[in-house]
Amino acid sequence: MAMTTASTPGARAYGAPGNADGPGEPSVAERLRGRARSGFGLIGPRHGRHSLSVEQVDSLALPIGDDGVVVGVDAEGQPAVLGLNRPTPYDVVLIGGLWTAQVLALRAAATGARVAVETGRAPAWMQLVHAMGGGQNGMSVYDVGRVPPQGASAGNPVLVVRDCGMRPPRGRVVSGPWQAVLTLLPYLSPVAPRLMRQARLVGVQRVSPDEAAEIGRTVALPRGDMDSLPTLPDGVTLWCADRDRQYVMTQPTDAETGLLGMPRRMD
Repeated sequence: MAMTTASTPGARAYGAPGNADGPGEPSVAERLRGRARSGFGLIGPRHGRHSLSVEQVDSLALPIGDDGVVVGVDAEGQPAVLGLNRPTPYDVVLIGGLWTAQVLALRAAATGARVAVETGRAPAWMQLVHAMGGGQNGMSVYDVGRVPPQGASAGNPVLVVRDCGMRPPRGRVVSGPWQAVLTLLPYLSPVAPRLMRQARLVGVQRVSPDEAAEIGRTVALPRGDMDSLPTLPDGVTLWCADRDRQYVMTQPTDAETGLLGMPRRMD
């Protein structure tokens, strides 16, 4: 990086060998220490300056995105990424099908997170555990209310998936630093509004018109989004966070299709 310096020739300014310091002048070491204290180091290679006009700024395109789980593609066909591994508690509610929750769990495990599944239908999850090597490679299944402390940390993040039916009991293991909790609800239930209000992120798949109206009131959906919920295709989820909303199509990989089948809302 070029630095603006005094007009004294460079070799003399740094007291190069063969140029003795004059009487009363600071030594080479003293001058270098002074420059270091002022924030300047040695002069590096000089390159031409790079600049853009105001009109050219809009032409820049930088691939910036969150680090996390690719949950599908948005309406423009761009990857939609869900950052589950966070230093703060993160609660997600998905009103949808088991298929989508299992894809998210598989992909979270693929990013290095440990997945703890709390469920009343263990056989539906054990095929994933066996496919991943039998519980030693990132996924474990527990009965409802039996999830032990997970010991999550920055180097060992955890996703707890709560597949506990329409009325999930309060969990013993809750969200915390580096431990996100995904609660799966197959349909809207009396406890759903409370869970949605407490969640940082809400995903909604195809629901009935009455359920869509209740969800719309709870998360303040515009009328157009409320009307679209009963018509969503299999594999499509409307993700809502604060005032942000995004429709995402979850497209399975060949391995996911072989293990879980094609996208479906009903199980």
